Amino acid sequence: MARTKVSEHLARVPLFSACSKKELATIARTTEEVTLGDGHVLTTQGETSREAFVIVSGKVVVKRNNRKVAELGPGGILGELGLLDQGPRTATAIADGDVTVLVIGPREFATLLDSVPSISRKLLKALGAIVRDLDSKAYG
Repeated sequence: MARTKVSEHLARVPLFSACSKKELATIARTTEEVTLGDGHVLTTQGETSREAFVIVSGKVVVKRNNRKVAELGPGGILGELGLLDQGPRTATAIADGDVTVLVIGPREFATLLDSVPSISRKLLKALGAIVRDLDSKAYG
């Protein structure tokens, strides 16, 4: 996929939606596009986090304690917390059919945050909004 298309796709991901076109282009350069087959395990609950995945096409089933908790499609992201803390994965994610993802590795992500501080602030704001939304869903 052309980097311009990658940038356009990243702009639709809530975590990156506040980023400028220039910032999105910078983020796009840190990604690697990968196509995975049906049943491929992207993340395994409890394992150490390494990378994040932005879904370009296809569907991913997310399970926690072997119970389905979500389905993610294009624009969905998983593993973003692992880029921040390298902690254990909170869920297992499995491709449901062929899936194309953009992979963001930990070194690339760290370099991105160090080189473009404005992205750090926007990502923190977006993560704050996600936490606030989850809190509202959990506690009303």
